[in-house]
Amino acid sequence: MDTILFAGFAIIYILLFLWALILVKNSDSASAAFLLPVIAGLIYDNGILAAGRFIGEGHTLEHLNYARFWIHAFFTPLLVLYSWITLKQAGIEWARKGWLKTIAFLLTAGLIMLELFTEVFGLKLKPQWEYNVLSYSSAETESGPPIMVLVVSVVLLVSSIMVWREQKWFWFFAGSFIMIIGSAIKLPIESAAAVNAFELILLLSLTATAHFQKRTISS
Repeated sequence: MDTILFAGFAIIYILLFLWALILVKNSDSASAAFLLPVIAGLIYDNGILAAGRFIGEGHTLEHLNYARFWIHAFFTPLLVLYSWITLKQAGIEWARKGWLKTIAFLLTAGLIMLELFTEVFGLKLKPQWEYNVLSYSSAETESGPPIMVLVVSVVLLVSSIMVWREQKWFWFFAGSFIMIIGSAIKLPIESAAAVNAFELILLLSLTATAHFQKRTISS
């Protein structure tokens, strides 16, 4: 079942990528531009999870899964820049200041380096079967979500509250809040795809926010 779910997520992400691409091409949406690599990474991530059992254990699947960790490290922190742009597009005056731009880019670069040094460099993978999905995961015991993910989640949540207050747009907050709650609570269901479903809800809300702000600016 999870194989079908991951394949379905990958297909939806392809459609979401096309939506974000249209937003960038038609309106030069800066926020949607930062979403494109994130969505592309999630297409790859879910696609590899769906295909793992068909590829089989071995160096090929191991290397394909290793790339998932690199993609996550480089692309997920871009959501900090997405958050900064949404604040600017919401008309928040202090968000247009040069100092905030500097902080946003430094924080993004810092989170990429943090993820690389704490999660990727020296990473050893082992094959893992879970709910009929074959993947390669870290051989070390996980002690909770990486600091990078926590920081990005907080930045998204805080930004979403400000956008909600300024533009009365609730869905940015809804997606960010659902993602945090979904990651924190272990659901009593026999599936490893639940967290990926929450990621999909988040990215849907972020793309919808980019569309909303583009429409607002245009009008």
